[in-house]
This record gives sequence, C-alpha cells and structure tokens, in this order.
Amino acid sequence: MPVVPMSPTRQRLPEWFKRSLPANAVSAETDRIVREHGLVTVCEEATCPNRQECWAKKAATFMLMGEACTRTCTFCDVAHTKTPPPLDPTEPERLAAAVKRLGLAFVVITSVNRDDLPDGGAAHFAATIRAVRAAAPGTLIEVLTPDFRGNFAALATVVAARPDVFNHNLETVGRLYPTVRPQAKYQRSLDVLAHLKTLAPDMLTKSGIMVGLGETDDEVVQIMKDLRGSRVDIMTIGQYLRPSLEHHDIIRFVTPEQFKGFEERGLAEGFRYVASGPYVRSSYFAEEVMKGAVSLERLKG
Repeated sequence: MPVVPMSPTRQRLPEWFKRSLPANAVSAETDRIVREHGLVTVCEEATCPNRQECWAKKAATFMLMGEACTRTCTFCDVAHTKTPPPLDPTEPERLAAAVKRLGLAFVVITSVNRDDLPDGGAAHFAATIRAVRAAAPGTLIEVLTPDFRGNFAALATVVAARPDVFNHNLETVGRLYPTVRPQAKYQRSLDVLAHLKTLAPDMLTKSGIMVGLGETDDEVVQIMKDLRGSRVDIMTIGQYLRPSLEHHDIIRFVTPEQFKGFEERGLAEGFRYVASGPYVRSSYFAEEVMKGAVSLERLKG
C-alpha cells in the first residue's frame, strides 16, 4: 500500500476556521432523539466540525448499516473492519420514526461501505427510503451511497426507490486514489454517476470532494470536467481536516478566496449549483443546496 503522508504534529488552523458553536437545547433534543432510536450519524462517526450547527437546526446525516466500514480510506475517522455485523432489519423503520419525530423537511441518508454484502447494502437503502416515505411523506430524501463496487443492478435498486437527490462522492482526484481511497476506483465512481442518469435522467445527482489532500487547482478543474461528463448536477468542495495524527496529512489550506474561485469555475463548467467553502461538507446545508439547484415545488410536484 502507498505511504500515506503524515506529520507528527497537528497543524494550526487558519484564522478563517476559528468559530464557536456551543450546544443548545435544540441540538440536545436532536441528540436525544437520535439515541432513543438507536441510530448512527456520520456527524459523530466522522467527527464532523459542523455537528453542533446542524443539530441545532434538527439536521443530521444518518449512517446506515453499522458503525464500521469495510474500506480503509485514509482521510476518514469512521472505524473499519473486515467482518461487520449482519444488517439490522429494524433500522429502516427506526430511522423513519426519528425523521418523523424530528419533523424533518429534508433528510440525508448515507452508509458505511459494506463490500461484504452482494449488493453492497442497496436493498437496505431502498427499504429505508420506502420507510421514510411512509412515515413522513412530505420529507425530501437525499442518499449518499457507496459505489456498490460498480454493481449497476444494486444501483438500480436504490434508484427504483426514488430518492430526490442521489449523491456519490469522488472525495479526491484520481491521482490520489491509491493513497487516499485504496479500495475505490476513480473511473468506477464516475461510471456509477453516469449510469444513474441513464436510469433516471430527471433525478438530481451530486458529488463532492475535499481539497488539501495533495491535489492541484488544475486537478480540481479536471474533476469538474469529469463530473460534468457524467452529467452530475451539483458539486460540493470543502477543506479536508485531519481527524487524528494517524490520518492523511493536510497538504494545504485553501483560502476562502480560492474556494470562491472554485465555485465560479464550477458554475462556468455547467453545474446547476456549486457549494464551495472551508466548512462545506457533502451533506452540509444539503436542503439549501438542493433548493439552489431546483425549486422545492418542482421536486414535490
């Protein structure tokens, strides 16, 4: 396996990262409802810096199929294992009940990679979408899925459940995949996104990357072109923040001005919407991002 760039000390964050987001009564209620229903969130498992801000708005990204992933991406703080536990058949209903209890107008549902399953967990995604539709018919649903190892039949299973937004992240540039995403393939992810548009041309598609892992600005532009070649509608770009000293090093901090330049270039490349900024994450302000790409009325219609 390629050597992962790491330094023995944690880098000091630039000035534009300094902010205070204390917990409040609403975020505490979100936390309580998540725990009462026995759910896992990527907000916690991936050590997201936006957790308190999102939970204060009763927004959470639910993570299906356990707390451990079968892949070993060097940027990610989610635990990994070769032998994950069996799927919990009650999880879709429990998640749907939490969505209803929180009164969510928009929910993001993601998962760990489950390469141990023949369909990568696609049927579990579909069951969860259907459960949310039954419990909270007015809630819009975004799914953030694995690549299902390029299994187009598995992809079709998720698409048939009709999420409103389908998201699959590239995470970084193709050159860095052997180091950053050793069990993934850049072209395979592009193929998944392209094939989805053949299955559901009207479904909004989305993909995101992190900067700061060693990519160049020119490579970021090439990713934009590649995603547009797969007819992706929405792109997110955020700063990589190192979860621990055992994870991939931060190679650079991109300035807010550079992020603005990425946004402008992405729009020029033809994306319906580009969310680009230091704190942007794939599911950060997902509802607002969706509304920026297409009207809420059209999605509900």
